Amino acid sequence: MFLLLSGWFFASPLFINNQANLRTLFGIIPLLYLFFIPAITMGLLSREKNTGTMELLATLPIKDSQIIMGKFWASVSLIGVGLLLTLVHYITIMLLGTNVDFGAIFCGYIGLLFLGAVYSSIGIFASSITSNQVVSLIISFFIIFFFFIIKFFLFFVPDFMVGIFQFISIDYHFSNIARGVIDTRNIIYFVSLVVLFLKLAQTSLENRNWK
Repeated sequence: MFLLLSGWFFASPLFINNQANLRTLFGIIPLLYLFFIPAITMGLLSREKNTGTMELLATLPIKDSQIIMGKFWASVSLIGVGLLLTLVHYITIMLLGTNVDFGAIFCGYIGLLFLGAVYSSIGIFASSITSNQVVSLIISFFIIFFFFIIKFFLFFVPDFMVGIFQFISIDYHFSNIARGVIDTRNIIYFVSLVVLFLKLAQTSLENRNWK
């Protein structure tokens, strides 16, 4: 479904305007992430809690951090495969003879991978605090939606708060990378969010041992 929708948004300008570029793709994939990643991650831990598999894992010599990281890399790998498959659009543009800035395209995909990693960590955290997959999906959706929508508040906040809202806005950092500018501040932002939510997920799992 993800590939079908991303392909449709890519192909629409090609058939309507006889023009093709990846700007539309880089614009729509973050929006698709908003719905697909919570669906992908909602059962990673909540399903195991609900079925009792988590108690079985607790008896094995596996650390909670290893469980979390295993789920995280599984989710990121799935997202990475999905992104690799969208490279067919890049090949299509090249075959059409359109000039393509490889550096900008590369940075765009790096940004999408970082974005997927952050959303995955949020989804795993949401999945760690409930045994209900639907509740997990709703929680992760609204957390991701908060980071996604905060950019729109830039027009309504005082000037001295603009910098704060920009720093919090995930789209602000993604847009910087997608333009071909890989700034260490943007990388630190994404990595920090991943570490934060994975640590929260780990803490949630550790707390179950005390119940």
